[in-house]
Amino acid sequence: MRPFFRRLAPLLALAAAGAACDFQPDPAAGPAPLPGTRTVSVRIEYRQPSNCANLDRSNCVDPVFFLASWMHPGQHEEVVLTNTPGSYVWSGTATGVPVNWPPTDQPHYVRVYDPHLKNTPTGGLTGARLTIGGQALTQYDRPGTPNEAALVYVDDDGVGHNPM
Repeated sequence: MRPFFRRLAPLLALAAAGAACDFQPDPAAGPAPLPGTRTVSVRIEYRQPSNCANLDRSNCVDPVFFLASWMHPGQHEEVVLTNTPGSYVWSGTATGVPVNWPPTDQPHYVRVYDPHLKNTPTGGLTGARLTIGGQALTQYDRPGTPNEAALVYVDDDGVGHNPM
């Protein structure tokens, strides 16, 4: 009987190994993943109107906030700008800005909340006097309203471009 088990042992080992193999064909590959969105950091500059003292002096030193269409509401993505001492210039850097140049889609909508302009028709929100990635912005959407915003495209080097 022993010779029988000796011959049977390799067959049992082979059968056990074969049971662990997957003989089903693999499914077809799905679609390729979407390419990742390219993002850059962009320098922001905002020139506050020099008549702060004439509007509401108490808000002249309150921080200015930068807001943009790529930011998600409620996730604290706004950029707090820093005042250059002795000037009306506020600046900062936005990170994670989606590249959208050359233009194939809508431009980004950008603006600031300037608390010393809160008693104006825009409620403190403005796209005026903004420089994004070294480009002074000249195209606006809904100027003079609480929805005012400047329009900009951003390239791979973090340089801003006005819509054409």
